[in-house]
Amino acid sequence: MKKELIKIPRATFDFYKYEENGLTYYEFDATNSHPPEPMINAIYAFTLLKSENVRIVGIFLQEPFPLYERIPLTIAHEVEELDNGDFRVTFKLEE
Repeated sequence: MKKELIKIPRATFDFYKYEENGLTYYEFDATNSHPPEPMINAIYAFTLLKSENVRIVGIFLQEPFPLYERIPLTIAHEVEELDNGDFRVTFKLEE
């Protein structure tokens, strides 16, 4: 899978775009940052959620509960704890 580095306006993280199984993913790694930077970057990334075929994936040091309280009701999320203890959270438009 080829990941393409993209720029999201005002975001401070590197975001990578890739496609898998007919879905477009935008991924960022927030494990080397401190609050509120992960939340702010995730919120900027939500502007890319324009169809049901788009996913935003964030890798976090801990599960981002404060972020969940701030996302619109139209955005759902799935959480996966990784083997190293980090959390992979995938956001998508609610179906």
